[in-house]
Amino acid sequence: MMGFGGNVQLARVSRSRGAASVANVVRALAFHVPTAFLVVTLIFLLPRIMPGDPLLARTDPDSGLYVSDPQARERFEEYYGLNRSLGAQYVHYVGALARGELGWSIARSAPVATLIGKSLPWTLLLVGTAILVSSLLGFIGGVTAAWRRGRTTDRGLVVATTLMRALPEYVWAVLLLVLFAVVVPIFPLYGAETPFAEYGSALGQALDVIRHLVLPATALAFGLLAGKFLLVRNTVLSALGQDYMLLARAKGLPERRIKYRHAGRNALLPFLTAVGIQVGFAVGGAVLVESVFAYPGMGSLILRAVNDRDYPLLEGAFLVLALTVIAANAVVDLAYARLDPRAAAR
Repeated sequence: MMGFGGNVQLARVSRSRGAASVANVVRALAFHVPTAFLVVTLIFLLPRIMPGDPLLARTDPDSGLYVSDPQARERFEEYYGLNRSLGAQYVHYVGALARGELGWSIARSAPVATLIGKSLPWTLLLVGTAILVSSLLGFIGGVTAAWRRGRTTDRGLVVATTLMRALPEYVWAVLLLVLFAVVVPIFPLYGAETPFAEYGSALGQALDVIRHLVLPATALAFGLLAGKFLLVRNTVLSALGQDYMLLARAKGLPERRIKYRHAGRNALLPFLTAVGIQVGFAVGGAVLVESVFAYPGMGSLILRAVNDRDYPLLEGAFLVLALTVIAANAVVDLAYARLDPRAAAR
């Protein structure tokens, strides 16, 4: 039975771990909050340095939202604050964000939050699927290639991932679209769901969504896979000659356990860092992939907003994506500190 001294020691350890966890959260906030503020400022400035007229959708006679009133432009400038100085616009923008307001789309005459709410889930589904698939294949493939260094399996995987890395995501998107939606029409050509489809069950709808997701997620995953594969392969190769690996073999442990529990575990921390870094690249790649497949995510929404010079929609879309990337990296930082206490101490 544990005595009083043991209980005190456990309590001290528990308090120490709790304090370390709080310190990790504070450290993450201290880094990511200023980053978020900088991102907000850049997002505010970006649309305003673009050429073009933000009120074109309202004042162009060829636009479906055209208003013929000669004084309409002045009223729109007043409503959207475009007649104010840049500093006054920025103060108004930050104040609106503090109140949780993303504004009203100029070109679509709808709340920005509503438009983003319809598009964001599709992008999260696409990016999340691509990151998950590329992470699983990259980790397993990297460990396998290192374990069979110099053999046919290793050479084949290195060549395949090198080819994947040589082409950007949008090129893979076009190739997959032509091959598997046009030449051999296995998968749908565009969209995230079949238009006007009547689903008999939730399972039927889910299967239809998955069929539409396969090609864009594969194109995006190809762009993310090679870096993680090579990182894991090289990290595991450096671990194969270490003493703990020789000891594991001397103990007669199963090969699968040595491969993943010992060699693979050595690559886990740098692999986790790579996943966090790739979140931003995945979101950027999704913008182009979604445009190729006419996928109704944030990428398609941003491209339309750019064409329309829709300031509020551009600001809201970029802000939501940027905060999503920052939040994902914060989660990765906390997970890293959890897995490696030495990182928390630094």
